[in-house]
Amino acid sequence: MGYFKSHLVLVLLLSLAWVAPSWGEGEEDQGKEVEVQQKEEVKEKEEVISAELLEEDDVLVLHQHNFDRALHEHRLLLVKFYAPWCGHCQALAPEYSQAAGILKNESLDLRLAKVDATEETVLSAEFGVTGYPVLKLFRDGNRTHPTDYTGARDSQGIVLWMKRKAGASATLLQDKDSTAELIDSHDVVVVGFFKELQGEGAQVFYEVASDIVDITFGITEKVELSQKYGITQDTVCIFKKFDEKQTDFPLDSEQRLDKEELSRFIVVHSLELVMEFTSETSSKIFGAKILNHLLLFINKTVESQLEMVGNFREAAAAFRGQVLFVLIDVNGYGANVLHFFGLKSHDAPTLRFINIETNRKYCMASEDFSAQAVGSFTQDVLDGKVKPHFMSKEIPEDWDKQPVKVLVGKNFEKVAFDETKNVFVKFYAPWCAHCKAMASVWEELGEKYKDHENIIIAKLDATANEIENITIHGYPTLHYFPAGPDRKMIEYKSARDLETFSKFLENGGILPMEKEVAETPEDVNGTSPSDATEARDEL
Repeated sequence: MGYFKSHLVLVLLLSLAWVAPSWGEGEEDQGKEVEVQQKEEVKEKEEVISAELLEEDDVLVLHQHNFDRALHEHRLLLVKFYAPWCGHCQALAPEYSQAAGILKNESLDLRLAKVDATEETVLSAEFGVTGYPVLKLFRDGNRTHPTDYTGARDSQGIVLWMKRKAGASATLLQDKDSTAELIDSHDVVVVGFFKELQGEGAQVFYEVASDIVDITFGITEKVELSQKYGITQDTVCIFKKFDEKQTDFPLDSEQRLDKEELSRFIVVHSLELVMEFTSETSSKIFGAKILNHLLLFINKTVESQLEMVGNFREAAAAFRGQVLFVLIDVNGYGANVLHFFGLKSHDAPTLRFINIETNRKYCMASEDFSAQAVGSFTQDVLDGKVKPHFMSKEIPEDWDKQPVKVLVGKNFEKVAFDETKNVFVKFYAPWCAHCKAMASVWEELGEKYKDHENIIIAKLDATANEIENITIHGYPTLHYFPAGPDRKMIEYKSARDLETFSKFLENGGILPMEKEVAETPEDVNGTSPSDATEARDEL
């Protein structure tokens, strides 16, 4: 009996040992099935949530999960790729939101959206976003060929640009009355007179009209209309209520119509020979892409100075397209740019020539403001016969008494290119937010090296002092001038903290590679044409 019981127990244990693995495996498989099912349910929920289109101030908030949905639900979708810390993005945000609200209320087809490019790195890489902000237009759900935004960066400009992209870029003109009405109703109207509207030239004309949204365009193939205005077909005409009333651009029958050439012709000839610098014209002045500007500073309340404008306009005709002639009222809107040229209102009348790409300025020595004298001065600058004028503040008496030395144009050469010193200079603008944020660190750096035998920490207000052969494109810009006779200059582009600055100096001006700059200096020429109080929007 005892043997039987022991044998029975052994059999049961063996049975359990045999069966147990299958039970365990069954539970594990069942658990896996439940886990997979739960994951799928979570994934489905996440997909439902992530595909949802949320809004902030009427702007759609996009990421990689809902991007396609947004493209397919809106015929035209303008997407802003931005960085939260970017000053230009912050300045654009209220204008962008205002435009989004206007378009949302007027049309379901036209919407504005935004993507945080610092978070959505996949989308940023897909669309080649390397700076901020970047605006791209997507049409009819097409993800592969977005159009770069080319309009003004204010609410009115954004709305105007979107509406032009949505509708016909040029009005079809069929008779003399409708043509005359269109021309009479605007200060500037561009009309394309073509032999056939399906031809290549007409198609290029439509593309140009789509891009230049602040000018009204018309198009026709009617022979009687070209005859009325005294031109042959396949000619583009600009009709204006100022200067010469009509300017013609005949198409070359032997060559294809170049889109960029036609665009430039229209932009240049749609401007007045003399443009007064105002809040309304500033975007046109800089949008013309004419790099050379001749500025006449006058006090418009003084009759004798107003009379100078006639001579100024007479001189301008010979330089259309090469030099933009700009009138500055020192007591008006133009007062905001006086300091950029080192001028005071009592310096009027005076002339200044500037190349807005190099920032080089030229001063006319003569006080003769006749058309001939103005024309000769302008031509001499273009021919390289006039030396640039470099602004400089006076050298402060205590320029070298503090840890951070104060440089101006008049002492820069002597200090920066001292062969016995390694000089680290911050080029800044007093209004620049990035410069203000970095100020305390720069002072700490000066304090750390104030007693060093051959390292000097310095700063220079680049809005009031100009240095030959050094062009500052953004603020702050940091340049290192190593000791020695070679007059070398090294631009510092690494992290802006005391530790990295110190490593840079201790290594003799070799950039440490372990840290990268996370922000871009503020541009001298900014993106908001309406903000003329800052140098980035000045001439």
